[in-house]
Amino acid sequence: MRSVPAALRDRYPHIRFGRHWEIGAGVHYQLGQCDAVIRAIREMPLSPERGAELLQVALIKGAQATTAIEGNTLSSEEVEQVAAGASLPPSKAYQEREVRNVLDAMNGILAGVAGQGAAPAVSPELVREFHRQIGRELGEHLDAVPGQLRTDERVVGAYRCPRAEDVPALLDLLCDWLQAEFAHRDGPGAFTNAVVEAIVAHVYIEWIHPCGDGNGRTGRLLEFYLLLRAGNPDVASHILSNFYNLTRAEYYRQLDHARRTRDLTAFIAYAVQGYRDGLLETLGRIQELQLETAWRVLVHDRFAKRPHRKKNVFKRQRELMLNVPLHDAVSLDELPTRTIHLARAYAALTEKTLVRDIQVLVDLDLIVRDADSGRYRANLDLLRRRMPRRRAPAVAARSTPGRGSA
Repeated sequence: MRSVPAALRDRYPHIRFGRHWEIGAGVHYQLGQCDAVIRAIREMPLSPERGAELLQVALIKGAQATTAIEGNTLSSEEVEQVAAGASLPPSKAYQEREVRNVLDAMNGILAGVAGQGAAPAVSPELVREFHRQIGRELGEHLDAVPGQLRTDERVVGAYRCPRAEDVPALLDLLCDWLQAEFAHRDGPGAFTNAVVEAIVAHVYIEWIHPCGDGNGRTGRLLEFYLLLRAGNPDVASHILSNFYNLTRAEYYRQLDHARRTRDLTAFIAYAVQGYRDGLLETLGRIQELQLETAWRVLVHDRFAKRPHRKKNVFKRQRELMLNVPLHDAVSLDELPTRTIHLARAYAALTEKTLVRDIQVLVDLDLIVRDADSGRYRANLDLLRRRMPRRRAPAVAARSTPGRGSA
């Protein structure tokens, strides 16, 4: 890459375009966990409906988080409405537009990287394009021209941003350095390399502050892009933006600490931990969905093997079973109120019928009754017995004095 002019090095000592961080053993271990979890997520089949549902949740959380950091106050329910194509009241029109812009940009990246495999290198043009997308039609609510580098001086909190005259050179140097420092490679270290690139690129956009406004969203969108390019699952696309928002005070503290110490070690460790935790949470959600699917298959299988004379009774009992919660115990009175359809069906029947239906479920071994509380729960032991088993680790025997080899 091109050498950094001495004037820029002296003026902005924290913007070093060099490897000013260390990846300790703990962070290496967490990155290994991230890689393993991503591999597990990739190999877990989801129905098209469930996959679409998880992806929509990820995009909604990501859009809400990255705009909330900048002061957008829309609730998750309102962001969900925007994602569904609804319009919010005029008083919230600009916040709606902020969220819609981020959603559109994320969907565009997903379509390009995940859908077509298009993943160009980071360039000034790409950064400006991301900024143009997040600033579209915001008017006076974005203190910048969408897609254009700033031409004025900016101070953000206590941080004096680089001079406007230096921004083009700094952005060019950043893109050259990212390509040189994080050259695409396969084999050991490739995933670690890509995750660190995403985090570092995001921080450098914050520091250079290339545009008048919207740099935070642009930097986090670039991070999202690079993680997706590295193989981050689309259903986990929201993780880092969501983590930064949930730990907002620490996010800003870590950014400031990295600038003052001219060292990105702590920020990378902070981001990787949040990334790892978010991936584990996503994996847990997918495992829960698979458990629900396996349970429904088991219930249908048990009922299919049970002879019956009245189809309406058969369907009612099966629906009752399918609506027993997997992880909570419920009382006799709560069971028929799990859905409106069940409530209407049992409202026209006697309690004796309900008790008889529940006894059928007990006889099928699909539910069990707690002797102390009298509440019922799904018999998940049926599924657990089908899961792969492994031998418990052997306990090393203690040597006995006076025995053993001479």
